[in-house]
Amino acid sequence: MKNITKILEYRLIESKYLTIDLVDIIFIVLLIVSIRFAVYLMNRILKRRVAKNQLDQGKAYAIGQMAKYFIYIIGIIITLDTIGVKITVLLAGSTALFVGLGLGLQDIFKDLSSGIVVLTERTIKAHDIVEIDGIVGEVIEIGLRTTKLRTRDDIELIIPNQRLTAHHVINWSSSGQKTRFNVEVGVAYGSDTELVKKVLIEVAKNHNAVNSTPAPEVFFSGFGSSSLDFKLLFFSNNLFRIERVKSELRFEIDKAFRKNGITIAFPQMDVWFKNGPQAKSE
Repeated sequence: MKNITKILEYRLIESKYLTIDLVDIIFIVLLIVSIRFAVYLMNRILKRRVAKNQLDQGKAYAIGQMAKYFIYIIGIIITLDTIGVKITVLLAGSTALFVGLGLGLQDIFKDLSSGIVVLTERTIKAHDIVEIDGIVGEVIEIGLRTTKLRTRDDIELIIPNQRLTAHHVINWSSSGQKTRFNVEVGVAYGSDTELVKKVLIEVAKNHNAVNSTPAPEVFFSGFGSSSLDFKLLFFSNNLFRIERVKSELRFEIDKAFRKNGITIAFPQMDVWFKNGPQAKSE
């Protein structure tokens, strides 16, 4: 027994600032195993609650991440105390360093807090179609610090989470599976407005990406300087590729207008010349 005790108390490292015995190494290894098991067990519990609809997936992820980092911090503190590092002295001596780090990492802290807000409030979720600063994309993944988007050009963007809370964000998916869009067109003065309305409705109804319910509508939006302005309004489920749908509708509108003798307006100006007094000929 004495031999075992002597082996465990065998000093591997000894200095002015810390001492490490063999028993400390064993304790640290057991601590690491315990931490990993605790994180694994916590994730299993959270996943089980999500599967039973007892907890929202976003909240579960946020709770899991925060709890994991908390456990890691506690483990680091216990490890430092085990090897003889005085935590209070370390904290007191590192105050200035922590202040500097805090100033330098304030954007990261903002991203982390914004990520927690987004994950817990669930205003934006994975697979939502969002628009941020004119960029439209599908949400691939929401992390604690960043969010991944895939744009319509299949480009993957990594956006800091504070942009999701501090900037104006449009969530096209929040209104449900369908959203209303519009295509504007101007026709020449003198055109048959009822025929224009009929043609636009027919074009919309014949497109497979346009919902039949609610039915497409046409608004006579105004008298332009060179055109009678109309707006075709329609609902669609194809939120992510809606610009392609609009382009296809414009092609079909142009084709249908040509077929029905409707002229699409273009900017024009009538210039009148006033005749001045004619010079007398001698």
